[in-house]
Amino acid sequence: MYDAYISYARQDGDWARALADRLRAHGVRLFFDQCSLRPGDVVVHQLEAAIRQASHGIQVVGPLTMTHPWARQEYAALLEAASGRGLRLIPVLCGDAELPPFAATRAWVDFRHLSGATFDAKVAELAGVLRGEEPAPRNRVAPELLDLARPERPRRDDTGPAPPAFVVCYARTDAGYGERLVTHLRRHDLPAWSLGNLRWGDDYLDAIRQRLRHALAVVVLMSPDAEESEDVTREILEGQRHSRDFFPVLLRGERNYLLASSWYFDARNGALPGSDEMRLLRRLYDSRQSGRSEPGPGGYEPLPGPGGGQVPTVPPLPAPPLPASPSPAPGAWGPAAAGSTGHVSLSRLEALLAEHETEHADLLTTALLLDAVGRLEYGWMRRSDGPRLPDALLRGVDALWARYSGDVHGFSAQRRRAQVGRGRHADFLALSLRYGWRQASDETVPRYQHFTGRSGSVGFFPTLRNPLSERHLDWYDQWTETVLAVHLRLGSLRPNGTGG
Repeated sequence: MYDAYISYARQDGDWARALADRLRAHGVRLFFDQCSLRPGDVVVHQLEAAIRQASHGIQVVGPLTMTHPWARQEYAALLEAASGRGLRLIPVLCGDAELPPFAATRAWVDFRHLSGATFDAKVAELAGVLRGEEPAPRNRVAPELLDLARPERPRRDDTGPAPPAFVVCYARTDAGYGERLVTHLRRHDLPAWSLGNLRWGDDYLDAIRQRLRHALAVVVLMSPDAEESEDVTREILEGQRHSRDFFPVLLRGERNYLLASSWYFDARNGALPGSDEMRLLRRLYDSRQSGRSEPGPGGYEPLPGPGGGQVPTVPPLPAPPLPASPSPAPGAWGPAAAGSTGHVSLSRLEALLAEHETEHADLLTTALLLDAVGRLEYGWMRRSDGPRLPDALLRGVDALWARYSGDVHGFSAQRRRAQVGRGRHADFLALSLRYGWRQASDETVPRYQHFTGRSGSVGFFPTLRNPLSERHLDWYDQWTETVLAVHLRLGSLRPNGTGG
């Protein structure tokens, strides 16, 4: 058995040999062809056998690696072993190499331009991973983990469950506070996970999605950089998709538009959550561990929110009264600030639809419409808000859904199946049956994470649902009002060319 198989292009042979020698000095059992092949061996057979016997594959990536046919073949064999039997494939960059597309989904190791003590320290860390040791706590997140680029590739939801933890999401510029917060949670004996916990070779998109899917709560660090971050945006949407609880932390600027209806912890002075907040998180953790709670489908149990009722079995801390100013004192829980517009763009919606991130696009559509009428902080729309929805926005949203779904989804597809009539609650029931949102008039509509599993119907999306509202007893009424407001407005939509 081997701890690792090293693949490389001939141009990088000297560098790969130096790496292999250093790893061996740390006790790593390696297959490296320059040392492991013997005279008379059938090379192909020996390489195939070594890959089968290795627990890790190291793909050395130099400037010309993927121009080398044999390196491409070895990479294909390692990738097959990674997907077929769980070999951990670790891209290792050297020289002046750029990260190639084939390595974009894996957490990679950056040896470029390292020498001396820094090279030796990185080798020692890699050797520990290859020997299966638990990684030592880092003082900071490895730069290559912060530089991971989001590739475009189909979603995979078939990976195994992840241990429940508080998942801390942040933009690169907020990594320092983020890792302080992770340490703070762990010192209070609460499980925490962040980008810094990725290990080299992890398929990081799948790792993050599984962590979010099974999160105790999603801790989002809010800042202007986080609001601009595609990664943070999608992590919030993924948490909402699975009806996770959220614990927003405001570092700079305003609250994130996707969490506008949530309370937040104000850390603009750099403070970490205090005893009240930690007690709330402890209650949430203990309720999950003991099974005392009565969560909704998939383990959902709400954190406190602004307004509306909620009935958690383990009562949360009481929400403080609304202050006169929308800016609470640092270190206190604060309400969402007054509504604002312009946060959400059609280009971001188009990117999600183009990547077939349908549930994310659905949630963003709801936020987009709420933003347009200043109702983000409430999380739902009143009948009186509908007339203020701009024609151009409704047409733009509909056109994108129609284009990327082949006219299966979108407002036009929905109106071809059923229209709202006079806007009575009975009309909503008829719409929900025709759009596939429910199978029978007396059926209980599940929470969002299970609701989208029935999305095979024509006209199912956009659903206009807001999972953050599901913490309230009247969430169904809020959803009803939002759908009726939007669809009544669609009925009055002016023809193209008449303004909006």
